[in-house]
Amino acid sequence: MTATLKLLTDSSIQLTAEEIEKYHITIVPLSVEVDGKSYVDGEDISRQELVEHLRQGNIPKTSQPAMGRFVEAYNELGKDGSEVLAIMMSDVLSGTYETAKTAATMTDTKVTVINSKSTDRGLAFQVLAAAKDIQAGKSLEEIIAHCQDIHKRTTIDVLIDNLDCLVAGGRVSRMAGMLTKLINLKIIVRLRDNSLDVYSKGRSRKLFLKHAKEIAERHLNNPIKALGLSNVGTDADFLQKLNDLILPADATFSGLRELTSPVIMTHTGLNAVGVITLASKEEPADNQ
Repeated sequence: MTATLKLLTDSSIQLTAEEIEKYHITIVPLSVEVDGKSYVDGEDISRQELVEHLRQGNIPKTSQPAMGRFVEAYNELGKDGSEVLAIMMSDVLSGTYETAKTAATMTDTKVTVINSKSTDRGLAFQVLAAAKDIQAGKSLEEIIAHCQDIHKRTTIDVLIDNLDCLVAGGRVSRMAGMLTKLINLKIIVRLRDNSLDVYSKGRSRKLFLKHAKEIAERHLNNPIKALGLSNVGTDADFLQKLNDLILPADATFSGLRELTSPVIMTHTGLNAVGVITLASKEEPADNQ
Protein backbone atom coordinates (compact mmCIF):
# COMPACT_ATOMS: atom_id res chain seq x y z
CA MET A 1 0.00 0.00 0.00
CA THR A 2 1.39 3.37 -0.98
CA ALA A 3 0.81 6.76 0.57
CA THR A 4 -2.16 7.23 -1.80
CA LEU A 5 -4.43 5.94 0.95
CA LYS A 6 -5.51 8.86 3.14
CA LEU A 7 -7.18 8.83 6.53
CA LEU A 8 -10.33 10.67 7.55
CA THR A 9 -12.27 10.63 10.82
CA ASP A 10 -14.73 12.77 12.78
CA SER A 11 -14.17 15.29 15.55
CA SER A 12 -15.38 13.02 18.33
CA ILE A 13 -11.84 11.65 18.21
CA GLN A 14 -9.23 12.46 20.85
CA LEU A 15 -5.93 13.21 19.11
CA THR A 16 -3.07 15.51 20.01
CA ALA A 17 -2.12 18.28 17.58
CA GLU A 18 1.20 16.49 17.05
CA GLU A 19 -0.54 13.23 16.06
CA ILE A 20 -2.81 14.99 13.58
CA GLU A 21 0.13 16.74 11.91
CA LYS A 22 2.49 13.76 11.94
CA TYR A 23 0.02 11.36 10.32
CA HIS A 24 -1.83 13.85 8.07
CA ILE A 25 -5.24 12.95 9.47
CA THR A 26 -8.27 14.79 8.09
CA ILE A 27 -10.99 15.47 10.68
CA VAL A 28 -14.54 16.31 9.66
CA PRO A 29 -16.01 18.58 12.36
CA LEU A 30 -19.33 17.74 13.98
CA SER A 31 -21.82 20.25 15.35
CA VAL A 32 -23.62 21.04 18.59
CA GLU A 33 -26.45 23.41 19.41
CA VAL A 34 -26.41 25.70 22.44
CA ASP A 35 -29.33 28.03 23.22
CA GLY A 36 -30.72 27.53 19.72
CA LYS A 37 -27.45 28.39 17.96
CA SER A 38 -25.46 25.81 16.04
CA TYR A 39 -21.69 25.62 16.51
CA VAL A 40 -19.06 23.68 14.56
CA ASP A 41 -16.57 21.79 16.72
CA GLY A 42 -13.15 23.42 16.59
CA GLU A 43 -14.24 26.22 14.26
CA ASP A 44 -16.55 28.53 16.18
CA ILE A 45 -16.57 26.77 19.54
CA SER A 46 -13.70 25.21 21.46
CA ARG A 47 -13.89 22.35 23.94
CA GLN A 48 -13.15 24.73 26.80
CA GLU A 49 -15.91 27.10 25.67
CA LEU A 50 -18.44 24.28 25.76
CA VAL A 51 -17.32 23.41 29.30
CA GLU A 52 -18.06 27.03 30.25
CA HIS A 53 -21.54 26.77 28.72
CA LEU A 54 -22.18 23.69 30.85
CA ARG A 55 -20.96 25.49 33.96
CA GLN A 56 -23.46 28.24 33.22
CA GLY A 57 -26.27 25.68 33.01
CA ASN A 58 -26.57 25.76 29.22
CA ILE A 59 -27.09 22.15 28.18
CA PRO A 60 -26.23 21.58 24.52
CA LYS A 61 -27.88 19.36 21.94
CA THR A 62 -26.26 17.35 19.19
CA SER A 63 -26.82 18.29 15.56
CA GLN A 64 -26.87 15.94 12.60
CA PRO A 65 -23.50 15.92 10.81
CA ALA A 66 -23.52 17.82 7.52
CA MET A 67 -23.41 15.54 4.49
CA GLY A 68 -21.69 18.23 2.46
CA ARG A 69 -18.74 18.33 4.84
CA PHE A 70 -17.95 14.71 4.08
CA VAL A 71 -18.43 15.06 0.33
CA GLU A 72 -16.12 18.10 0.24
CA ALA A 73 -13.48 16.29 2.27
CA TYR A 74 -13.63 13.20 0.06
CA ASN A 75 -13.36 15.31 -3.08
CA GLU A 76 -10.38 17.24 -1.74
CA LEU A 77 -8.49 14.16 -0.55
CA GLY A 78 -9.15 12.28 -3.76
CA LYS A 79 -8.39 14.96 -6.32
CA ASP A 80 -4.85 13.60 -6.77
CA GLY A 81 -6.13 10.07 -7.29
CA SER A 82 -5.83 8.98 -3.66
CA GLU A 83 -8.23 6.61 -1.94
CA VAL A 84 -9.77 7.42 1.44
CA LEU A 85 -10.24 5.27 4.53
CA ALA A 86 -12.87 6.88 6.78
CA ILE A 87 -12.93 5.55 10.34
CA MET A 88 -16.05 6.81 12.10
CA MET A 89 -17.38 6.97 15.65
CA SER A 90 -19.77 4.26 16.86
CA ASP A 91 -23.25 4.23 15.35
CA VAL A 92 -24.55 3.72 18.90
CA LEU A 93 -23.71 7.36 19.64
CA SER A 94 -24.38 9.18 16.39
CA GLY A 95 -25.59 8.99 12.81
CA THR A 96 -22.14 10.09 11.63
CA TYR A 97 -21.17 6.65 10.29
CA GLU A 98 -24.30 6.42 8.12
CA THR A 99 -23.79 9.99 6.89
CA ALA A 100 -20.19 9.21 5.96
CA LYS A 101 -21.32 6.10 4.06
CA THR A 102 -24.00 7.97 2.14
CA ALA A 103 -21.55 10.77 1.30
CA ALA A 104 -19.16 8.16 -0.10
CA THR A 105 -21.72 7.42 -2.83
CA MET A 106 -21.73 11.09 -3.85
CA THR A 107 -18.05 11.48 -4.76
CA ASP A 108 -15.74 10.18 -7.49
CA THR A 109 -13.12 9.41 -4.83
CA LYS A 110 -12.87 5.76 -3.82
CA VAL A 111 -13.88 5.73 -0.15
CA THR A 112 -14.00 2.89 2.36
CA VAL A 113 -16.00 3.71 5.48
CA ILE A 114 -15.71 1.60 8.64
CA ASN A 115 -17.61 1.76 11.90
CA SER A 116 -15.04 1.85 14.68
CA LYS A 117 -17.67 0.91 17.29
CA SER A 118 -15.69 3.35 19.41
CA THR A 119 -15.08 7.05 19.98
CA ASP A 120 -12.74 9.56 21.62
CA ARG A 121 -9.34 8.02 22.45
CA GLY A 122 -10.69 4.58 21.55
CA LEU A 123 -11.30 5.86 18.04
CA ALA A 124 -7.82 7.36 18.08
CA PHE A 125 -6.25 3.99 18.90
CA GLN A 126 -7.66 2.67 15.61
CA VAL A 127 -6.86 5.74 13.53
CA LEU A 128 -3.27 5.88 14.77
CA ALA A 129 -2.81 2.15 14.11
CA ALA A 130 -4.14 2.66 10.58
CA ALA A 131 -1.81 5.63 10.04
CA LYS A 132 1.22 3.58 11.05
CA ASP A 133 0.07 0.70 8.86
CA ILE A 134 -0.19 3.02 5.86
CA GLN A 135 3.37 4.19 6.46
CA ALA A 136 4.45 0.54 6.70
CA GLY A 137 2.88 -0.20 3.32
CA LYS A 138 0.15 -2.57 4.53
CA SER A 139 -2.89 -3.37 2.40
CA LEU A 140 -6.35 -1.93 3.07
CA GLU A 141 -7.55 -5.37 4.18
CA GLU A 142 -4.68 -5.66 6.67
CA ILE A 143 -5.39 -2.17 8.03
CA ILE A 144 -9.10 -2.90 8.54
CA ALA A 145 -8.27 -6.18 10.30
CA HIS A 146 -5.85 -4.30 12.56
CA CYS A 147 -8.56 -1.77 13.45
CA GLN A 148 -10.89 -4.63 14.35
CA ASP A 149 -8.20 -6.13 16.56
CA ILE A 150 -7.66 -2.78 18.29
CA HIS A 151 -11.40 -2.54 18.93
CA LYS A 152 -11.44 -5.95 20.62
CA ARG A 153 -8.69 -4.77 22.95
CA THR A 154 -10.39 -1.48 23.82
CA THR A 155 -12.83 -0.76 26.65
CA ILE A 156 -14.66 2.54 27.08
CA ASP A 157 -16.27 3.35 30.42
CA VAL A 158 -17.75 6.77 31.15
CA LEU A 159 -17.93 7.98 34.73
CA ILE A 160 -20.94 10.30 34.90
CA ASP A 161 -20.97 12.71 37.82
CA ASN A 162 -24.45 14.15 37.25
CA LEU A 163 -27.38 13.16 35.07
CA ASP A 164 -28.43 16.60 33.79
CA CYS A 165 -27.32 16.02 30.21
CA LEU A 166 -28.68 12.48 30.09
CA VAL A 167 -32.06 13.76 31.27
CA ALA A 168 -32.01 16.66 28.78
CA GLY A 169 -31.11 14.25 25.98
CA GLY A 170 -34.03 11.99 26.80
CA ARG A 171 -31.88 9.02 27.84
CA VAL A 172 -33.14 9.30 31.45
CA SER A 173 -36.65 10.42 32.38
CA ARG A 174 -37.03 13.74 34.19
CA MET A 175 -38.64 12.06 37.19
CA ALA A 176 -35.74 9.62 37.47
CA GLY A 177 -33.35 12.54 37.11
CA MET A 178 -34.99 14.44 39.96
CA LEU A 179 -34.93 11.40 42.23
CA THR A 180 -31.31 10.53 41.51
CA LYS A 181 -30.26 14.13 42.20
CA LEU A 182 -31.74 13.80 45.69
CA ILE A 183 -29.42 10.89 46.45
CA ASN A 184 -26.49 12.28 44.43
CA LEU A 185 -26.40 9.20 42.21
CA LYS A 186 -23.29 8.58 40.13
CA ILE A 187 -23.26 6.08 37.29
CA ILE A 188 -20.77 4.32 35.05
CA VAL A 189 -21.80 3.49 31.50
CA ARG A 190 -19.98 1.19 29.11
CA LEU A 191 -19.94 1.58 25.35
CA ARG A 192 -20.58 -1.80 23.76
CA ASP A 193 -20.87 -2.82 20.12
CA ASN A 194 -24.62 -2.23 19.92
CA SER A 195 -25.56 -0.32 23.06
CA LEU A 196 -24.54 2.10 25.79
CA ASP A 197 -25.26 0.31 29.06
CA VAL A 198 -25.30 1.28 32.71
CA TYR A 199 -22.44 -0.75 34.17
CA SER A 200 -22.53 0.39 37.80
CA LYS A 201 -24.05 3.02 40.07
CA GLY A 202 -23.45 4.51 43.51
CA ARG A 203 -23.93 7.57 45.68
CA SER A 204 -20.49 9.18 45.62
CA ARG A 205 -17.29 9.51 43.65
CA LYS A 206 -15.96 6.55 45.63
CA LEU A 207 -17.75 4.48 43.00
CA PHE A 208 -15.35 5.82 40.38
CA LEU A 209 -12.26 5.14 42.48
CA LYS A 210 -13.46 1.60 43.20
CA HIS A 211 -14.02 1.07 39.49
CA ALA A 212 -10.50 2.29 38.71
CA LYS A 213 -9.11 -0.34 41.11
CA GLU A 214 -11.24 -2.99 39.41
CA ILE A 215 -9.83 -1.99 36.03
CA ALA A 216 -6.30 -2.41 37.38
CA GLU A 217 -7.10 -5.83 38.82
CA ARG A 218 -8.75 -6.96 35.60
CA HIS A 219 -5.60 -6.16 33.67
CA LEU A 220 -3.05 -7.86 35.91
CA ASN A 221 -2.64 -10.60 33.28
CA ASN A 222 -3.52 -8.44 30.31
CA PRO A 223 -1.45 -5.25 30.71
CA ILE A 224 -2.80 -1.88 29.61
CA LYS A 225 -0.82 -0.51 26.66
CA ALA A 226 -2.50 2.91 26.51
CA LEU A 227 -4.95 4.91 28.62
CA GLY A 228 -7.19 7.85 27.91
CA LEU A 229 -8.84 9.94 30.63
CA SER A 230 -10.89 12.28 28.46
CA ASN A 231 -13.04 14.54 30.58
CA VAL A 232 -15.48 17.42 30.87
CA GLY A 233 -13.63 19.91 33.05
CA THR A 234 -12.85 17.33 35.74
CA ASP A 235 -10.36 18.48 38.38
CA ALA A 236 -6.75 17.50 37.80
CA ASP A 237 -6.26 15.88 41.22
CA PHE A 238 -9.13 13.46 40.64
CA LEU A 239 -7.82 12.56 37.20
CA GLN A 240 -4.42 11.87 38.74
CA LYS A 241 -6.01 9.58 41.33
CA LEU A 242 -7.74 7.60 38.60
CA ASN A 243 -4.51 7.39 36.61
CA ASP A 244 -2.54 6.13 39.61
CA LEU A 245 -5.17 3.55 40.55
CA ILE A 246 -5.50 2.15 37.03
CA LEU A 247 -1.86 1.96 36.00
CA PRO A 248 0.78 -0.06 37.83
CA ALA A 249 3.37 1.82 39.87
CA ASP A 250 6.08 0.97 37.36
CA ALA A 251 4.12 2.16 34.32
CA THR A 252 6.25 4.00 31.78
CA PHE A 253 3.36 6.18 30.55
CA SER A 254 0.41 8.17 31.90
CA GLY A 255 -3.13 8.47 30.66
CA LEU A 256 -3.85 11.24 28.14
CA ARG A 257 -5.91 13.79 30.06
CA GLU A 258 -7.67 16.17 27.67
CA LEU A 259 -11.14 17.64 27.28
CA THR A 260 -13.41 15.39 25.28
CA SER A 261 -15.29 16.58 22.19
CA PRO A 262 -18.40 18.78 22.37
CA VAL A 263 -20.49 15.91 20.97
CA ILE A 264 -19.49 13.64 23.85
CA MET A 265 -19.90 16.45 26.40
CA THR A 266 -23.48 16.87 25.22
CA HIS A 267 -24.31 13.38 26.49
CA THR A 268 -22.12 13.13 29.59
CA GLY A 269 -22.21 16.54 31.31
CA LEU A 270 -19.80 18.31 33.64
CA ASN A 271 -17.07 16.38 35.45
CA ALA A 272 -17.57 13.20 33.45
CA VAL A 273 -14.51 11.10 32.70
CA GLY A 274 -14.09 8.65 29.86
CA VAL A 275 -11.78 5.86 31.00
CA ILE A 276 -10.49 4.32 27.78
CA THR A 277 -8.07 1.42 27.91
CA LEU A 278 -6.16 -0.44 25.23
CA ALA A 279 -5.09 -3.86 26.50
CA SER A 280 -2.31 -6.10 25.26
CA LYS A 281 -4.71 -8.92 24.39
CA GLU A 282 -8.36 -9.17 23.42
CA GLU A 283 -10.74 -8.22 26.22
CA PRO A 284 -13.29 -10.77 27.49
CA ALA A 285 -16.62 -10.69 25.66
CA ASP A 286 -18.43 -9.13 28.64
CA ASN A 287 -16.14 -6.09 28.42
CA GLN A 288 -17.02 -5.44 24.77
